[in-house]
Amino acid sequence: MWKHILKRLPRKSVKSESTNSLRNRTAPSSQKIGNTGTGRLHPAKRTSSAVFPAGVMSGIDPLLPFKDVPNSEKMNLFISKLSLCCVVFDFTDPSESSSDKDLKRVTLIELLDYVSSGPPMYTEPAILAVCKMCSLNLFRVFPPHYRSNMRHGENDDDDHEPIFDPAWTHLQLVYEILLKFVSSSTVEAKVAKKYINHSFILRLLDLFESEDPRERECLKGIMHKIYGKFMVHRPFIRKNISNIFSRFVNETDRCNGIAELLEIFGSVITGFALPIKEEHKIFLWRAVIPLHKPKALGAYFQQLSYCVMQFIEKDPQFASTVIRGLLKYWPVTNSQKEVMFLSEIEEILEIIDMDEFQKVMALLFRRIRCCISSSHFQVAERALFLWNNDHIVNLIAHNRHVILPLIFPALENNVHSHWNHSVLNLTLNVRKLFLEMDDELFWICHSRFMEEQFKLTSETEKRKEAWKHLESVASQQPITGNTAVLVKPWQSKFIF
Repeated sequence: MWKHILKRLPRKSVKSESTNSLRNRTAPSSQKIGNTGTGRLHPAKRTSSAVFPAGVMSGIDPLLPFKDVPNSEKMNLFISKLSLCCVVFDFTDPSESSSDKDLKRVTLIELLDYVSSGPPMYTEPAILAVCKMCSLNLFRVFPPHYRSNMRHGENDDDDHEPIFDPAWTHLQLVYEILLKFVSSSTVEAKVAKKYINHSFILRLLDLFESEDPRERECLKGIMHKIYGKFMVHRPFIRKNISNIFSRFVNETDRCNGIAELLEIFGSVITGFALPIKEEHKIFLWRAVIPLHKPKALGAYFQQLSYCVMQFIEKDPQFASTVIRGLLKYWPVTNSQKEVMFLSEIEEILEIIDMDEFQKVMALLFRRIRCCISSSHFQVAERALFLWNNDHIVNLIAHNRHVILPLIFPALENNVHSHWNHSVLNLTLNVRKLFLEMDDELFWICHSRFMEEQFKLTSETEKRKEAWKHLESVASQQPITGNTAVLVKPWQSKFIF
């Protein structure tokens, strides 16, 4: 339909009226664009008024190829094509306006080729046109289930399968154009920041809630480039990423976009100047460490662990802070998360220095003692694997007088009663390692353990004798009125 309209127009003249007519003629073909699948706004509302000021309209036929116009007119043609691509179509019905959709896709491909082949010198009207076109195509309200506040696990069926946006054939090209735009050295940040402003950035961050992983991956690259190019926006971006993390931890367990935002921040941390600002310390304690709490940790654990390690490598004093945070959010009933926590603890202990280790070693090894005694073999096995790391063994050896008394009871109980052979063998290896490390301390701990076991056995026997005495006395009392029923010997065995 667009081709038939444009054939009637002069090939090259100053005619803003013709371009406006094109836009008005195109709108009816898109009147049914209430895209419920992707949550797009109604296109009539998005294209009913002029998208660009009158001075921005180039008056060039937007269907002309770039090679057919002189260099002096290419920027005007670029703006004209961007204006044409501001029309948004409904992709829930593949047969609707198929020719117009194909035409828009071809135009988007031309725009992408133009910005990729040789970066143009973007004028302010061109910057405005790019931002307008991207805003109209990308910024949309997702369906209600995207913002569901249901806790993770209540709607698990929806959490496993990603939803792919049917409009991706257009969205992908728009994202690639925006990425080329924000990456271009010919875009002046001082001018572009008027259009890539706080509102634009907030709406980009909102798009990380998309169910389509391809869209989140594109957003990750674009947001990283914006963070690097627009220094004035960096504090604002960090603050709003922190808000997203806090909302995820405290309000909803839907983790779309968390992994991608952590990847962005992982590369940002490397650029922090020393000494670390108080703002970044607060971000670590209030935003990053609490991300260990949600049940969906496995969806972004690798990226979260990387961010934590970046903080510690930047400033080793964060090691004790992170370990205390992990102990605060340590899972008690989730064995899979417990294994992940132990893996992260090992990574931290590999680079921790002695002073920081000594600050938390007592608290840490009380928790590791519980893990060694766990009936879940993977948890116990992962905890005992810590002794396979030479650096961790060296830390333990220097502080064995504190650590061995804490974990010795767990080792001895495993040797005598753990059901899993792998855990039993690992326990024997650790026990042997401590014996070779300091046999005198080992036997002192062994002696204390035996004394404690003897005390426990004695107390158990005393308790049994006390119950037997009570049963005997009760059996000799006559039953009168509301007197309690005699506890018979065959019933008392269940008490013990």
